[in-house]
Amino acid sequence: MRASRALAVTATAFAAVGLAAPMAVATNGPVNVAVNPQSVHQGGMLKVTAQGCGHGGKVWSNAFPTTSLSAGDGTNYAHARVRNNTTPGQYHLSVKCSDNDRIATQKFTVLAGNGAQGGLGGSMGPSSVEMQVGGGLVAAAAVGGAVFLVRRRRTSHAAF
Repeated sequence: MRASRALAVTATAFAAVGLAAPMAVATNGPVNVAVNPQSVHQGGMLKVTAQGCGHGGKVWSNAFPTTSLSAGDGTNYAHARVRNNTTPGQYHLSVKCSDNDRIATQKFTVLAGNGAQGGLGGSMGPSSVEMQVGGGLVAAAAVGGAVFLVRRRRTSHAAF
């Protein structure tokens, strides 16, 4: 009796795990879609994040070309570059997972102009090549000044 009861419990446990596995793999489609930054200049980059796409997907909009959504566990992301000639205004982007037909949307705004291309702004020190060139110029100036002073002394002593 005990053996048959143990066998029944084991068979039930295996059946529960076997039936739950396909449900764990299936996704409900993209959720928690976010755009960063919410407002971007023409030609700027957007980062789109979404959850619920276990096998990747795609992101598209009228403001940028279709972009692949990364595959992974948890949060998926894509980087999209807004076209330079996109008309400023409000746009929608759409996210679709590879393993589901559901589509999620999110709003974002395109601003006029290319924004500031600030570069490094003096935040880096000189490179070793720049230091060597600068040191060489200082040394050449010192040698030139010494030669000038020595020649000037010789001509002034010859007059006496």
